[in-house]
Amino acid sequence: MKNEATKKSAVIVLIACVSINLTIGVLYAWSVLKAKMTAPVAAGGWEWTASQSGLPYTFAILFTALGVLIGGRIQDKTGPRLVVTLGGVLTGAGLLFSGLVGNNLIGVTICFGIISGLGIGFGYGSATPPALKWFHPSKKGLVSGLIVGGFGLASVYIAPLANFLLDNFGIERAMLYLGAGVITICFIASRFVRNPPPGYIPDTPAKIKKSGAKAIPTVDFSPGEMLKTMRFFLMFIVFLMTASVGLMFIGNMTKIAQTQVGITETSVLAAIVAFLGLVNAGGRVAGGVVSDKIGRTATLFVVLFIQMGNMAFFSFYHSLPMLLVGIVGVGFCYGTLLSVFPSLTADQYGLKNFGANYGIVFMAWGFAGMLAPVIADYLYDLNGNYSTAYIICSIMMAVMIAVNFLLTRSIKAHRG
Repeated sequence: MKNEATKKSAVIVLIACVSINLTIGVLYAWSVLKAKMTAPVAAGGWEWTASQSGLPYTFAILFTALGVLIGGRIQDKTGPRLVVTLGGVLTGAGLLFSGLVGNNLIGVTICFGIISGLGIGFGYGSATPPALKWFHPSKKGLVSGLIVGGFGLASVYIAPLANFLLDNFGIERAMLYLGAGVITICFIASRFVRNPPPGYIPDTPAKIKKSGAKAIPTVDFSPGEMLKTMRFFLMFIVFLMTASVGLMFIGNMTKIAQTQVGITETSVLAAIVAFLGLVNAGGRVAGGVVSDKIGRTATLFVVLFIQMGNMAFFSFYHSLPMLLVGIVGVGFCYGTLLSVFPSLTADQYGLKNFGANYGIVFMAWGFAGMLAPVIADYLYDLNGNYSTAYIICSIMMAVMIAVNFLLTRSIKAHRG
């Protein structure tokens, strides 16, 4: 009976954590908001340039990563519920304030980029650690994939919802309504987020019991100890460079569809963003499962080769079907990253200080938001297209294949 109760608690916590990420994933709706902000005033827009409309998004990425770092350290000491609640409130408040300041670049950058960014980081960084502690280590990839999959899946409903609100109420009121919804849903879901009780040991899956296989023992590293290992720096570089490609597309998907394929209908653009979110979420779950079976760095090799080829040919995708093929590649690869790296961090450095340790690793994602997306906006304003950005991304992936080879060797050397 007690065993059944703990299983039920584990599932409830997992559902609550997925719900949190589904709600704070408003970051992935920025492409829809950006398309409206760059539209003419006569069409209800603000006539911002690509670089201007990308600034709040860039700040949001950086402060999300900072929020994961800060929130992760706090939740390691106090538990996840308080941090998750604060994350939802800050995310929603930043959207509310953005709606109030209106057509003001500095104001929106502070409100969405900094306040919402920190909130997203607090929520995101405190959703994965408690769920991982409720399940057996052999399910790290699956659990991580489901939780971060919620974040990616958010754009599937937020993109069309944001598009509906923008078309019917304008930019300011759309952000007000989105902010109010985030605060309400996150406050309810956070009531069910908690760590397992002291001494809790998750059930060992029947397949592992039958095989008699023993898990490789994991040493719990402090953040300082982790920073002294070579494999941390190699992980950081691969995460930084590879995530920048996905973030570039997430922030510019509607603009890419407009300029490269000639799509102008807002409903179709929102559907494309939602499709990217669906593939992104699918990649997180599928990538997590695959990494449980073939290994973390082996999964990264698959991602890097696919993304390298996809970027090399992306400038030739001038029809909607070809664009969707390219989006499948981008979304799957990016989504897989977001499930592999939490699992890889837990594999290498343990769960005791996971919140703080993954917060440091996740700063790579924050810096990624200042790399390819910013370069892509600059190149678009310069050339009117993203072709040069695609080539740069393809070269980056080729270099990362070599770095991932070094990472694989470093991990094997550590295991002896």
